[in-house]
Amino acid sequence: MTALSPDGQELDRYITALAAGDREALAALYQRTSSAVYSFALSLCRHTQDAEDVLQDTYLQAALAAERYVPQGRPMAWLLTIARNAALSRLRLRQRTAPLEEVDWEPTVTDEDRLVLESLLAGLGEQERQIVALHAVAGLKHREIGELLGLPLATVLSKYSRALKKLRAYLREEVAHGA
Repeated sequence: MTALSPDGQELDRYITALAAGDREALAALYQRTSSAVYSFALSLCRHTQDAEDVLQDTYLQAALAAERYVPQGRPMAWLLTIARNAALSRLRLRQRTAPLEEVDWEPTVTDEDRLVLESLLAGLGEQERQIVALHAVAGLKHREIGELLGLPLATVLSKYSRALKKLRAYLREEVAHGA
């Protein structure tokens, strides 16, 4: 068994405290991990409103499941597994219901920024989006991403490399057209 990183130890402490009923531990866990969980949820759902709902569902489920958490040196993987399950449930629900018009509740994000982000995401395959989000935002190692997604390490590495090449090419094209 490998030693936990300082961040992993800290997250384990938050989850253990949460299991004991410490509400401040939930706030601390959220503060430390919410950007990674949101990015992962967005990579799965591709809609900001769904990703926000998944974010809330993830921490609600984590609070409910904290007493069953067994520290094994992978608290972020545990949390992202909850997020993945919540996102899959959200996607199944979306398929059974008529889509609603997307409402922009984030006035700080410009339409141009939203278009660029959507274009970047659209240029990547589903697994590529997930792998990039998990590595770049959540800080997971490629090996951990493979375990979480059920993919061999070589596949994760090649998809990550391919995704970065696509993103670089897209950005070069944008710069060339914008200049």
